[in-house]
Amino acid sequence: MGRSRTRAKAEIPTSAGSRGGRAPATTPASSRLPRVWQGVGYRPLPDAGNARSLFEFAALPWPATDAIFLAWGAFAAASGGERLVGALVADRNGSDAMVYGPVVIVETDPLEIAAQLVTAALDDATASGIATVFARPQGLDRVWVRYGFIPVPESTLPTGLARRPAGAGLYAWRGGSALWTLREAAPA
Repeated sequence: MGRSRTRAKAEIPTSAGSRGGRAPATTPASSRLPRVWQGVGYRPLPDAGNARSLFEFAALPWPATDAIFLAWGAFAAASGGERLVGALVADRNGSDAMVYGPVVIVETDPLEIAAQLVTAALDDATASGIATVFARPQGLDRVWVRYGFIPVPESTLPTGLARRPAGAGLYAWRGGSALWTLREAAPA
C-alpha cells in the first residue's frame, strides 16, 4: 500500500488583466511612474504637444488635441540634459482607446524603445479602465504581436475613435490575449 501525500499547490496570484505574466499597475498614479531601460527614460509627457514635432517628422497622424488622454515620451541623454527621442499618444472613447505612434527617431534599438513605450501606454490605459486598445500597424507588426494585438477589420473601430480616414489596417488589444472574438466587442 502506498502512502499518499497531499501537497498544497502554490497559489500564484493573477489578475484578469495580466499580460505576459506581468500584473498591470493597479492605479493610474502607479502606472505613470517614470521608468528607465537601457539608459533611456520613459515617462508621461505633461504636455502632449511636445511630441507633435516627432509625429510631423515621421508624417504620422496626430489626434485631436482635446482628445489626448495619455502621452508617453522616451528620453535619451544629450549634451546639457536630455532630448525626446520617442513618443506615443492615445485618445479615448469610453473604454476604448486609439494609440498614435510610437514614433522613435534614434537608430539604436528603435524597436525596443517603441516596445517600451507600448508597455508604458498599456499599463497606463489598463489602470485608467481601458478595455480595448486600437493601433495602426505602421510597420511595427513585431511590436503589436509581441503584446497580444491582433488584426481586426476597420469596422470594429468605434465611431468615437474613427476621426481620421481609414488606414491600411488596424490592430486591437484586449488584456494582452488574442483569445477574444469580435462578437465580444459587439454591443448587445
